[in-house]
Amino acid sequence: MPKIKITLPDGSVKEYHKGITAGEIAFGIGKRLGEDALIAKINGKLKDLFVPINEDSTLQIITYKDKEGLEAFRHSTAHLLAHAVVEMFPDAKPTIGPVVEEGFYYDFGIEHHFVPEDLVKIEQRMHEIVKKEYKVERIELSEGEAKKLFKNNPFKIELIQEFHEEKQPISAYKQGDFIDLCRGPHIPHTGKIKAFKLTKIASAYWRGDPKNQQLQRIYGVSFSEKSMLDAHLKQVEEAEKRDHRKIGKELEWFNFFEESPGSPFFYPKGTIIYNLLLEFIRNEYKKRGYQEVITPLLYEKSLWVTSGHWEHFKESMFVLESEGKEFALKPMNCPSHVLVYKSKSRSYKDLPLRIADFAPLHRNELSGVLAGLTRVRKMSQDDAHIFIAPEQIEEEIFRVLDFTNFIYREVFDFDYKVELSTKPEKFMGNAEGWSKAEEALKKALEKKKIAYEIKSGEGAFYGPKIDFHIKDALGRDWQLATIQLDFQLPERFEATYVGADNAKHPVVMIHRALFGSIERFIGILVEHYAGKLPLWLAPVQVRILTVADRFEKYANKINEELEKHNVRVEADSRAESVGYKVREAQHQKIPLILTVGEKEESKGTVAVRTIDNKVYFDVKVDDLLSKILKNIKEKKVKVEF
Repeated sequence: MPKIKITLPDGSVKEYHKGITAGEIAFGIGKRLGEDALIAKINGKLKDLFVPINEDSTLQIITYKDKEGLEAFRHSTAHLLAHAVVEMFPDAKPTIGPVVEEGFYYDFGIEHHFVPEDLVKIEQRMHEIVKKEYKVERIELSEGEAKKLFKNNPFKIELIQEFHEEKQPISAYKQGDFIDLCRGPHIPHTGKIKAFKLTKIASAYWRGDPKNQQLQRIYGVSFSEKSMLDAHLKQVEEAEKRDHRKIGKELEWFNFFEESPGSPFFYPKGTIIYNLLLEFIRNEYKKRGYQEVITPLLYEKSLWVTSGHWEHFKESMFVLESEGKEFALKPMNCPSHVLVYKSKSRSYKDLPLRIADFAPLHRNELSGVLAGLTRVRKMSQDDAHIFIAPEQIEEEIFRVLDFTNFIYREVFDFDYKVELSTKPEKFMGNAEGWSKAEEALKKALEKKKIAYEIKSGEGAFYGPKIDFHIKDALGRDWQLATIQLDFQLPERFEATYVGADNAKHPVVMIHRALFGSIERFIGILVEHYAGKLPLWLAPVQVRILTVADRFEKYANKINEELEKHNVRVEADSRAESVGYKVREAQHQKIPLILTVGEKEESKGTVAVRTIDNKVYFDVKVDDLLSKILKNIKEKKVKVEF
């Protein structure tokens, strides 16, 4: 039998008989790998494990640990869901079942309205299908064969027609009696899907267009082991407890109203948190040479045409008309900062020029993706644009990287990972400028010894970017800070500086936001700390509780002393039990709860209960004040006694 050479990821080359499958090779390497294998990457393309290999090839066995393996596994679970639904509801017409960040979903055209009880029964049927370990087969189809096979499903017919017009191959996957139109690849048999959960029901429109037929969507998650599913469900339960929308409403920090979707209302206590973050970043700006400006929110169309946003970002902008002209609310500050820069002639001696702005921004996000503070239509950023000469790029990127590290690691104690996003398919400017910008960011990261991943094609339309992803207390990733290097926008606006040679040169821009959206950052902080914010950020930092009415005067004396030093303090002298008042203060997430009674009054002390429920007795008021002020100044996460 003819032989072929297979090159494995470690560089080793092995000979196999022609027509061998990736699945057979995996088992040949080791039983564990064979059992863990889900799909394969053959010559850089994802394939089913059962596809014969007939030529010399490179091969990587993809398991659940690989991103591609996880996606194939979850997409296969979506097919399992559709299989169960069609068996139970023969009139159901499956449409599409993609993988999403948290799992998968499948949309169905069906008269029956799914209810939670249906999900339990569908799950049971899915488990029955898993036990049968149906072999998964790929079927290649002509347009005619595909239309005949799916003649009773108008959604599939529409897709088949598009595939034909685009000259894409048409394929389907079969497991048992169930066949679904799909590009693949898929796992080799249904028995591999060990742990899954259907999570919710939602409405959707075919292809997301309200003009199309309304569908019913079932969401789910799946894992290779039950322990992983259990851990995920536990995390979901904890996340629900920490949901910033729930906490914000309960504590009267912020809220949302249908009259202004995607636009948070910050109440007095929430406004304290918001302003403290701004105060913190403003103080850092003073140390780092930034100048703050206030710029308009509404701009005539011509500005956005020049900047490129009209072409690349218009669908995300709020556009309106006045006196026969089109205007847009600004979704970002960069064009307005270029106008500030261009308002007078600039010399190389003026650079770097660091312009900061907290102006409200508006982005026309679809209502279906709005998510409390983490996805809004109205927001502000700790936004800044730095205008530099080319030779200043590296040093200025270093400064921004150090600033970001200071905020995340030293102040908020976040771990983070870094991604470098490169030129997207639709980009502005010339490829040469992009290459220079990408190389400059790479070099800066490498000189700083910062590990990073490349995200190919995910840069902004005007330049590559460095993104920081933090990991919160539940292990979830959030993309926050971004640093973008831009040669394109200054060129489009003809923004220049006069060099030492007395000639004009194009200026370079760095776009950077370190919190990102202030609103989003607050939402993440609330969930990370479960509402128990660090002392310096808490709207109420201290609450003083009296054991009995007669100690109210002593409580007020301590209250006045703390207020003198700008500590945000409240006194609770109500005729309630101490236990009741403690529980209420804990529910309000107040970092320090002081209790005063006869012993404390006679000694000039307080009993201190911290946010993590540790109690310290006989704490001198002066010592307490000293520790509070030190903690606030140093912005520590916890108060220690």
